Amino acid sequence: MHTVVSAEGSGIGLRSVSDSGAPAGEQRVVEASGLAREVAADEATHVRWAWDDTNNWYPALLADGVRVDRAHDLRLAHAVLRASVLSARTALAEAGLTAWDRLAPVPPPGGPTAAALVRPDRHPGSEPLFDLGEVAAPTTSGRAAGNRRRPDAGPGSERRTDESDGYDQPGGRHDHGRDDEYLGAGDLDPAAELTAQLLAIKDSTGPGRLRLLLAAESAGALAAAEMHHAGLPWRGDIHDQILTDALGPRPRPGARPAKLEDLAHRIRAAIDAPPTLNPDSHPDLLRAMEYAGVGARSLRKWELEKLDHPVIAPLLEYKGLYRLYTANGWNWLDTWAPDGRFRMEYVVGGVVTGRWASTGGGALQLPHNVRRAVVADPGWTFVVADAAQLEPRVLAALARDERMAAAGRSKDGANTDMYAGIVATGAVDSREHAKVGMLGAMYGGTTGVSAQVLPRLARAFPQAIDLVERAARAGERGEKVTTRLGRSSPLPGESWAATQGSAFDEDAGADVQSRARSQTRSWGRFTRNFVVQGTAAEWALCWIASIRRRLWALGEIDTGSTPGLAPAPFDRRPHLVFFLHDEVVVHAPAAFAEAVAQEVRAAAEEAGRLLFGDFPVDFPLSVAVTESYADAKD
Repeated sequence: MHTVVSAEGSGIGLRSVSDSGAPAGEQRVVEASGLAREVAADEATHVRWAWDDTNNWYPALLADGVRVDRAHDLRLAHAVLRASVLSARTALAEAGLTAWDRLAPVPPPGGPTAAALVRPDRHPGSEPLFDLGEVAAPTTSGRAAGNRRRPDAGPGSERRTDESDGYDQPGGRHDHGRDDEYLGAGDLDPAAELTAQLLAIKDSTGPGRLRLLLAAESAGALAAAEMHHAGLPWRGDIHDQILTDALGPRPRPGARPAKLEDLAHRIRAAIDAPPTLNPDSHPDLLRAMEYAGVGARSLRKWELEKLDHPVIAPLLEYKGLYRLYTANGWNWLDTWAPDGRFRMEYVVGGVVTGRWASTGGGALQLPHNVRRAVVADPGWTFVVADAAQLEPRVLAALARDERMAAAGRSKDGANTDMYAGIVATGAVDSREHAKVGMLGAMYGGTTGVSAQVLPRLARAFPQAIDLVERAARAGERGEKVTTRLGRSSPLPGESWAATQGSAFDEDAGADVQSRARSQTRSWGRFTRNFVVQGTAAEWALCWIASIRRRLWALGEIDTGSTPGLAPAPFDRRPHLVFFLHDEVVVHAPAAFAEAVAQEVRAAAEEAGRLLFGDFPVDFPLSVAVTESYADAKD
């Protein structure tokens, strides 16, 4: 049974809908102040809450100490069902664009990147949205704030940002800015949309797969809201000391830290530049370096390291410290962890492959040198787990390549390094070659060592290599590819088709044909990886959903134990506090540490069974119990 939550005038509407989409009784309307009480009472009936966007409703419930077990996020589900080849022949997918296609994701209320839009039609009790400053606001046409879906943004058109891992192309482009209009929940009918979605699942060619995907996606949205609510423990005094040791004392506003200022003087001196040269201005610095005969064509680290000039050492040191200062400096500390908790703002499904994005704070790129500030509460500890070589294991299971799966299977109770296992098959002669070759197979490497070893891998693991090759060919033809559970890639778009078509014109020149071939290969590399990375994201979502359920079932610490500093309902329970693609961090009472580690491992096994049934593939974890996040992988 579903209960649809919606804004109804000055109150909140609660409407029961059966699993087939049929209304089940009259709608109840409750006051906003009584919503948490109603939800807490109905949780005992194992209801699944259906709402337009999890961040529109769940943060307020958490603030009242209420956790929900299951939900159906209509915005996330709509995006999947509209694009999936499994639901392509359904009424929902074949309909024209609706308000749901333009609905923007809602950032957590009150956070640093909450949009500067005070919405009169938001449900009662919701917090206003605050100014974003330089951070991207939600867009009406995109999947995520700062992560607008651009199906026509082909490979090579995207740019890296602090919130991307670099493997989210195409369609994962980060376009900063705000559309002129904003369509909100007040313009939608959640009950009608739920009925349409349930019918689309029923009429699809893979109802079981889509049902699992949407449940996992919605569970991820609940987990993301809970991690924002609880926050990652963060010691501001330790962070300040890290910055002071590296940069010198905190500078006055508008001034550089002492260490950066000293390095700026050394850079100017090494190239005989005037004192007005600003090393933060890349064009000015490159011109000065060219005038001095340094020979640098860019300021990329790998290129600078090849040069022999007195400016290189201070410049590389400056770049590293400047990155720390701008990405995780004192301003970051004041903005993102002012109360001893880093409350990251995840965007579930914010990347076209299904991976999570972030609207700010660098949640997806926490450098090791600041992780020393991540310290568990007194009497508590962290359980840190990450999946080893997740994507090649997913590829083996997707292709049902038993020999490749066997290369990564645990032996005698010990986890096996999959790349070492590939070497043991005789396919390649070193672990490095195995790793480079597999990455080339999944990401489209066509040169160097990758090109040399790929034919050998194809002979050793023909099913796995054939799967990614077929995905690449489909992309080159401008077709969709689909993950294990049914998330489909976007079509290339009009600009791609126009370029391809122009290559067949009678008067098409060599440059036009070359551009078309390059574009074709680039899109093929995208679809080649989409099926693997997207399915790995689905495994991770199922892992998170299982961990979340298992942690809650462990119960609370006894009343005589030290509660944590996280707000209720997690002050006495182990809970998730961080997630990064294939890594999770659980904050737990010390007495629960071993039980938590066991449940996290069991959740990984469950995720594998949910996606791949009884196919014999292992998803081993590296698990550490530690009071400091920085020590988890030392």
